[in-house]
Amino acid sequence: MAMTKNLSVVAVLALSLWGGGAQAQQAVSAICSTDQSWCELAAQEFTKATGVRVQQTRKPTGEALAQIRAEATNPKTDIWWGGTGDPYYQAAEVGLLDAYRPDYLADLHGWAVRQYAMSQNHVGGFYTSAIGFGWNEEVLKKKKLPAPKCWKDLLDPRYKGEIETSHPGASGTGYTILAGLVQMMGEEQAFDYLKKLNRNVTQYTRSGTAQARSVAKGEVAIGVSFIFGFENERITNKFPVASAGPCEGTSYEIGGIALVKGSRNREGAKRYYDWLMSPAGQQIGARANSLQVPANKTFKPDPRIPTIDDVRLIKYDFEKYGRASERRRLVDRWVREVEALPR
Repeated sequence: MAMTKNLSVVAVLALSLWGGGAQAQQAVSAICSTDQSWCELAAQEFTKATGVRVQQTRKPTGEALAQIRAEATNPKTDIWWGGTGDPYYQAAEVGLLDAYRPDYLADLHGWAVRQYAMSQNHVGGFYTSAIGFGWNEEVLKKKKLPAPKCWKDLLDPRYKGEIETSHPGASGTGYTILAGLVQMMGEEQAFDYLKKLNRNVTQYTRSGTAQARSVAKGEVAIGVSFIFGFENERITNKFPVASAGPCEGTSYEIGGIALVKGSRNREGAKRYYDWLMSPAGQQIGARANSLQVPANKTFKPDPRIPTIDDVRLIKYDFEKYGRASERRRLVDRWVREVEALPR
């Protein structure tokens, strides 16, 4: 009798959520490539608001792309969101994503809308943030080291073993750094720079967001990553962290969001997608202390989110450097010529 009653409750919930659709009992399968805290809170809040379960894993964009590519003939993922946009372009290029042009584009910033146009509606612009430096002021003071302000400063021999950044093959952040330096300096000069920088790097992490916490905890003096992560450690967590955009200029990301082609729960994926792009979903980032600039402009963003107005941004060619062939070529060259060098 109790079992019959429970089944009745489930049936009523399904009817109320989906108008009787069979999709109600099917969870949305998602990969999230932004900060873990945002991934978790978004899934929780979406389920709370809609009753729809989310089976979600957190993977860096490089690993997420590899998984979606491996599943191409039998997709197990419905939606992929967060993390740098370049790998999304690469997924779209090889036919792994479904086109989707939502009807609320007027609610989004121009840079987000341009992502749809450049990708033939396969990739949406989810948020934006700029690459910069973060440093632990107490560690620098203790070691009598100056704070870096420019890319050239990072080559100072005094910084040997003091810098952490991410691997461009595994991390979208790392690739954004690599592709940005190539565009800003020219390829040969950029690789010459990266070879010299390698002498000072203590490790290349698989995660592009690890640097902020490593710097905050004093495990490393300087990190190269997105500025918002360092600012969160300074403002929210009260660590002695400071940050700056490089004086010569820097690259930036437009985080991606996309539906996976051939997904098993397209309607559920669209519902999660639309919620993530809504004011309710976009506010989750700051609530989870992930301080990227949100794409939706119809609400007042958290005042802790660092402005990029004062950062010297390069004219980043998302179309060219989002191509799978260009990414593969640059990453392969980096592995051969930079990662293979002794440190």
